[in-house]
Amino acid sequence: MQILKTPSFDPEYREVHDNARDIRESVNIIMLEPSELIASQFINGFQVPAFYSEENVLSAIQYQPKPDDVFIATYPKCGTTWAQHILMLLFRYGRPPESNMVFFNTAVYLESQGAKAAESMVRPGAIKTHFPFHLTPRSKEAKYIYITRNPKDCCVSYYHHMRGMPGHSFKGTFDQFFELFLAGKVDFGDYFDNLMGWYEHRNEPNVLFLTYEEMKENTAAAIMKIASFIDDEKYAEPMRKDPKILNSIMKYSSINCMKEAVNKGMEEMLSMSVEDVLKSDLSEDMKKFLCHVQEKEDSHKPTSVNFVRKGIVGDWKNYFSEDQSQRMDQKFAEKTKGTEIENFWKGYM
Repeated sequence: MQILKTPSFDPEYREVHDNARDIRESVNIIMLEPSELIASQFINGFQVPAFYSEENVLSAIQYQPKPDDVFIATYPKCGTTWAQHILMLLFRYGRPPESNMVFFNTAVYLESQGAKAAESMVRPGAIKTHFPFHLTPRSKEAKYIYITRNPKDCCVSYYHHMRGMPGHSFKGTFDQFFELFLAGKVDFGDYFDNLMGWYEHRNEPNVLFLTYEEMKENTAAAIMKIASFIDDEKYAEPMRKDPKILNSIMKYSSINCMKEAVNKGMEEMLSMSVEDVLKSDLSEDMKKFLCHVQEKEDSHKPTSVNFVRKGIVGDWKNYFSEDQSQRMDQKFAEKTKGTEIENFWKGYM
């Protein structure tokens, strides 16, 4: 497999945003103080959270996919966790996990946990990535499920994630985050670059391209589509014969069930001391990741975790001003001109 690298690839290249200068210069509409910036670093010329391990990010880029690998590829806050739960439940034929830790041990996050975690993952399983297409490890045998979401809802959800999750250190307002998002100066880069990169490969036989909105409109159909894509005989046919499997998958991947499981599980893990982490039954790569987060952590620690928040369509209307909506529409039109994406979200934006 050929790994495509950015032109500036350099294993030694790593830049942490310790001040506001660079981003202030590129986001000239609004002035940002250092405390209002996202705690980021650049590895391989790509912006990622400051608390990510450089070793893990670089190993993730070099990961060699196995023939039975299933990747869930998204830009952040576009339905990643939902898809992870659907896949986990598909592989278990609707049987819910025995504990929160089962999910965290089987849902490998490639950039944060590194290649070793993916290599040793219990299979069948799914590998999560927010990498753009050109950095994602690729193989003709592996399968890739890409999910996108309208940029306005994505922006709002991403704002809450940056405000509420430890490690990101963002204390700014929505208006300030909007400017960063629109300029593509957020972790995992520009939303539109990510979308367009994957869109160009949507018709490849091992790529399934979905939108968050179509999954919300008809969740049952989306689950069946995913099952057929992975292995129709093994996963879709059993649901046709026994609708209880599909009903169970829909139930345990619902927003309420995910809130209870994921948010509670995240709170438990993030509240653990380093000693408790090392004594836990978490996988070794997850232990290493959590210890690394705590080493990089600042004083911004929320009392609760809302990793899974609302899971609705149209929440952007509660945040966007008329001017912000028009500016996002303008950039959307410029970036998607001449593609099918122009019509993806006519009823939602």
